[in-house]
Amino acid sequence: MKKLRLFALLCFFAAGAQAQDIKFPGLDSSPADIVYYPLNVAKAKDNSAPLIKVIYSRPSKKGREIFGVLEQFGKVWRLGANESTEIRFYKPASIAGKRIKSGSYSLFAIPQKDKWTLILNKQTDKWGAFTYDQSKDVLRLDLPVKAMAKTMEVFTITFIPSAEGANMIFAWDNTIVELPITIR
Repeated sequence: MKKLRLFALLCFFAAGAQAQDIKFPGLDSSPADIVYYPLNVAKAKDNSAPLIKVIYSRPSKKGREIFGVLEQFGKVWRLGANESTEIRFYKPASIAGKRIKSGSYSLFAIPQKDKWTLILNKQTDKWGAFTYDQSKDVLRLDLPVKAMAKTMEVFTITFIPSAEGANMIFAWDNTIVELPITIR
């Protein structure tokens, strides 16, 4: 009899747990992505370790005019969508001769027609660029804008190996920007 009561009691609680109205968020129109340098190091089946990791969200063009309209010239942009883009250096690095300590930073850009001002900032885990604080900048660097022959529908970040480290590539619409990074 005691076993029957215990069983009934467990069934009652289980039914109550299933009856809860759990609301799950819908799919994000700008999904999060992660890119490592070296590329695919996270999938390696050896003892390879990443040197750089970037977490960002990937907005789509969706027929919109991007630079100068959606992402206005002269205004700070989070280099993606949703939360500000975050970069983690697993080893000390150097960008344009500026020594960067290992650790996590946010990445922003100020797009212009012919150049982007790339910003490496100490503040992380913030939504967008709404609370961007220039006093926490570690680095500001002007990078030339190059035109792409083929339109990139979704904002994309990748790396190309170089002799001293890697070139970080930002591409969207018909725009491509390249950031040389030296790994120490």
